[in-house]
Amino acid sequence: MLISRALFLSLLVSFAVTTFAEIHNYEFKVQEQAARRLCRNHRIVNVNGQFPGPTINVQNGDTLFVKVTNDAPYNVTIHWHGLRQLRNPWADGPEFVTQCPIRPGGSYTYRFTITDQEGTLWWHAHSRWLRATVYGALVIRPKSGSSYPFPKPTIEFPVILGEWWDRKVISVLRQALFTGAAPNVSDAITINGQPGDLFRCSSQSTTRLSVNRGDTVLLRVINAALNQQLFFSVANHKLTVVATDAVYTKQFTTNVIMVGPGQTTDVLLTADQQPGRYYMAARAYATARNAPFDNTTATAILEYKSATSQPILPQLPLYNDTNTVTAFSNQIKSPGKVMVPTKIDENLFFTMGFGFFNCTPGPRCQGPNNTRFGASMNNVSFVLPNRVSLLQAYTQKIPNIYTTDFPPVPPLQFDYTGNVPRGLWQPVKGTKLYKLKFGSSVQIVLQDTSIFSTEDHPVHLHGYHFYIVGQGFGNFNPSTDPANFNLVDPPQRNTIDVPVGGWAAIRFVADNPGVWLMHCHIDTHLAWGFAMAFIVENGVGESETLLPPPSDLPRC
Repeated sequence: MLISRALFLSLLVSFAVTTFAEIHNYEFKVQEQAARRLCRNHRIVNVNGQFPGPTINVQNGDTLFVKVTNDAPYNVTIHWHGLRQLRNPWADGPEFVTQCPIRPGGSYTYRFTITDQEGTLWWHAHSRWLRATVYGALVIRPKSGSSYPFPKPTIEFPVILGEWWDRKVISVLRQALFTGAAPNVSDAITINGQPGDLFRCSSQSTTRLSVNRGDTVLLRVINAALNQQLFFSVANHKLTVVATDAVYTKQFTTNVIMVGPGQTTDVLLTADQQPGRYYMAARAYATARNAPFDNTTATAILEYKSATSQPILPQLPLYNDTNTVTAFSNQIKSPGKVMVPTKIDENLFFTMGFGFFNCTPGPRCQGPNNTRFGASMNNVSFVLPNRVSLLQAYTQKIPNIYTTDFPPVPPLQFDYTGNVPRGLWQPVKGTKLYKLKFGSSVQIVLQDTSIFSTEDHPVHLHGYHFYIVGQGFGNFNPSTDPANFNLVDPPQRNTIDVPVGGWAAIRFVADNPGVWLMHCHIDTHLAWGFAMAFIVENGVGESETLLPPPSDLPRC
């Protein structure tokens, strides 16, 4: 395994100063294999013959070497969703942002140290729609000698929510990109890769969790779905939220949680009901007006040992129950007072949402009124390069790959959540980045827009987690809304579900140099251009400077 001297020394230092830290070596073989769901045989791309892929179990402070060999017929990368990757965007994984993809027959070793993070994260492909089946849990436990800030669970169980198409997902994506129309929705929601009892030919494979009465169960809930926010509940059992996105929270109890694509939520469940069988169930939270969505319900079974009764279904909210989502989101807070940036150096305002590209009517213009769907941030529809990654272009000073003129505010002010003038419907395509000085305090207001439809958007920032200091409905008011910001105990996340027809304000310190993607984690929207990227410049000294690239970095 080739590794640059600087990167090796950095990882070695990280390892040496972390008490009881370990080095883990993993091999991921990405391959196409046969799979049967919904009474039909398919071929899917997976890792090590597993779907979902292998769970990685590590401790805070550990170092990982994950060699990914691509035996699939498509380019692939792996993203370690929510890991800070301090000074090391080379291990972050988004295709053409921090690396060129691993070509069929090629390999690449991701090398990184987990620094001051614990809880539930996950890994997934970050190349086209391959993450539909290429994903798995990343469980980070406390360091040896440390413990959870909640009762030690008897059982820990990853619950990975996903989507299943009854055809090849790459074909679904290709058709949508060809026609310019919305892609076909999935045919099933899944829990740990299985649709559950409510689907044909599925009951024998339904995911099951066996418990004893009195057990304390930690459910690590991950939304790996490509395009859908999801409600999750367990019949007759209360859920106590203890962490989100691998950050501990003030604990609160609820009947139902909502998890956006990319997000994770850890909940404690006490097996205190009459011994029986109870469904864990997930179904869509859908907010776009008149847009089709997968309205199926996935189930898994929580079963008390020796119970044989028919499982009971939980009562899930209506598909468009925004009130339940808002009430749930408002309860998520940090456990105590946190250090929120208060002196803001970069005050950014990003509009986001759908748009349309005008085109000549024909087979490639099957969006509304003979257009093609687009998406944008501040009216820029993001275009990925294809001959070099943005990080390589930045570090090697390769010209004509990107510009640094991403607008800090919308080009025009308008009634963002009202009737948007038709002249603003068409965004501008471009590869525009925004530069941040190391150590600068950043506030971003993310504003939903109503072109085509408002929608709840899960926005993920790579390389960082951020404080959510405020959110609301309608247009953000810079004169009055900041007075209501929570600067005491706001939640810290890596993916924010921006309220439908509303806004969210986030803050972070730009303390991680590199090129970092910010995008909607609904993959349809990402493919349409809903993204931008930050360049965070180096600071002073080695500890604030980007690591050099590894010698086996894939070439375009």
